[in-house]
Amino acid sequence: MFQPVDTKVSFPQLEESIIELWKVNQIVEKNLAAGSKPFVFYEGPPTANGRPGLHHAISRIFKDIICRYRSMCGYQIIGRREGWDTHGLPVEIEVEKMLGFRGKPDIERYGIAEFNAKCRQSVWEYIQDWKVFTRRIAYWVSEDAYITYENSYIESLWWIFRQLWERDLLFRDYKVTMHCPRCGTSLSDHEVSLGFQDDVDDPSVWVRFRVQGPSGSGEAHPLAAKLAGASFLAWTTTPWTLPANVALAVKPDAEYALVTLTPQPPRAGEGEQASEGEVIIIAAALVPSVLGEGALVDRTYLGRDLVGLRYENLFEGIPGPGDTVDWDAAYRVIADDFVSLEDGTGIVHITPAYGDLEVGRK
Repeated sequence: MFQPVDTKVSFPQLEESIIELWKVNQIVEKNLAAGSKPFVFYEGPPTANGRPGLHHAISRIFKDIICRYRSMCGYQIIGRREGWDTHGLPVEIEVEKMLGFRGKPDIERYGIAEFNAKCRQSVWEYIQDWKVFTRRIAYWVSEDAYITYENSYIESLWWIFRQLWERDLLFRDYKVTMHCPRCGTSLSDHEVSLGFQDDVDDPSVWVRFRVQGPSGSGEAHPLAAKLAGASFLAWTTTPWTLPANVALAVKPDAEYALVTLTPQPPRAGEGEQASEGEVIIIAAALVPSVLGEGALVDRTYLGRDLVGLRYENLFEGIPGPGDTVDWDAAYRVIADDFVSLEDGTGIVHITPAYGDLEVGRK
């Protein structure tokens, strides 16, 4: 006979009774062991630096649906186990907040070993919340958890790197990354996106780079004497990168104009104006929009003709510890097709340390 239906059913209590039924009959364990053909599942471990939220429930439910469906199709799910991301910047920042720290120097004064111990303590407190959360949303995974700070996990990663090394798939190189001065560390793209602000007004500056005349050493550029004293005009929305400038890029097939400026009355809010008779080098197509319709072009050169010209650096560079710098390779004009004539001046100030790495390599 049908059992009477309680019209005042408690759904949380009903869920708990089902979970208890699964526990008594070892339903989850039996399901994890069932299946005749393998289906590999990689559980991306959540970072144990805070309590789980609704977005974690959504992502785990999606994963659980796939695994349950494959299990019902006769697959044995390989890798269906708990995992906890237990070290890294998010965990450190959580503990820094708890201790009232403002940066890396505070950690060093506190003691790195003591700080690491606090991080492990914080991680395990949050893991307990995650375990309850995993059980209550009926996310079926084994409790044979992998924990990223344990040696067994770290050694497995070293084993993977060993395989890559033996297959000659590893190499050492430079990469441009965002850097956090507060944390004293590089940031991943994900970490940068967490604090990224849209619609921020970028300050822009127009910068003159004075052409150097022939020097006493080495072979002089054919145009060095003729263009000595003229200035390449560059426009940048990242003026804080100017101390790291090492080159100026032009478009090889574009025409660049030599323009002699006439004095203009200062406009409100503007600083120094160009002096009478000053000579500017700029993409010919952008002369009207940058210097005005009345600007007179003395003559033009192709971008490739300007390659190799040297200019006076804005700042004195400081080599890194142990670095030997070839100064002859810096502060000169290069050419590349990435240079745009849509805006700016057609002359791009190059800083490999801030993102122009590929053109810097070339």
